[in-house]
Amino acid sequence: MSMILFACVVRVRDGLPLSASTDFYHTQDFLECRRRLKTLALRLTQYPGRGSAEGRDFSIHFSSLGDVACMAICPRQCPAAMAFCFLETVWWEFTASYDTTCIGLASRPYAFLEFDSIIQKVKWHFNCVSSAQMESSLEKIQEELDFQPPVVLTVEDTDIANGIMNGHTQIHLEPAPNFRMEPVTALGVLSLILNIMCAALNLIRGIHLAEHSLQVAHEEIGTILAFLIPFVACIFQCYLYLFYSPARTVKVVLMLLFICLGNMYLHGLRNLWQILFHIGVAFLSSYQILTRQLQEKQSDYGV
Repeated sequence: MSMILFACVVRVRDGLPLSASTDFYHTQDFLECRRRLKTLALRLTQYPGRGSAEGRDFSIHFSSLGDVACMAICPRQCPAAMAFCFLETVWWEFTASYDTTCIGLASRPYAFLEFDSIIQKVKWHFNCVSSAQMESSLEKIQEELDFQPPVVLTVEDTDIANGIMNGHTQIHLEPAPNFRMEPVTALGVLSLILNIMCAALNLIRGIHLAEHSLQVAHEEIGTILAFLIPFVACIFQCYLYLFYSPARTVKVVLMLLFICLGNMYLHGLRNLWQILFHIGVAFLSSYQILTRQLQEKQSDYGV
């Protein structure tokens, strides 16, 4: 009985078949095994080295190294050492015939059709030559398998992967959260304009003071930060109003605190009315941020 029923060479990165043997088996079980082999070829990047997918009547063996993998369908009773010895022989023959550039540039299935005859010859050799004649090679492979056993899969693994790829496997998907905000109000637009104005005033004064402090060594850095930190806080308030952000309340309180503390620190450089204006705008913006809620999800009825 033949031990190697079908063999092919595929590219590891995308499972593209490069060459294959001619098979003369058309039973339902064998054709189903061929389908599973194609599915497994797409997943070879997950299983470097050697592996087997065992079924009821047939087993799929694969061996990948570098850019190329060799795969074979064998009867269940075929010794693993013989299957992997065959795959290793095919791999050496193929990589000796084609370089990595040719393999990488292949764009269509079975681009190396001329190699099919080589696979057929190697397949015939392993099917017709007795195990005793290949004893040394099989012993070497068996030692490697004992030292590093191949990955063992089941046909159910390939069926699940095939179902996911073709959209047949049901996967529970949570509905995407709706982060659309309520429409911007007129008061909200006013708060944005005033906030941008306060940010600009803080930035201008902060940059001017920073330039001055480079010339005057005794200028305190705290005053510069008292202008620049509220500038950042004002910009962030605008962002919080326009876009949804988790933990908004905490962020709003922190921004309001930074603006209030910064302006209190600037008492002397700003008069009372200026400080009240900046703090008042910060409170108005905070109120607008907290009152602008997420839009309720629209009903899907009638779609």
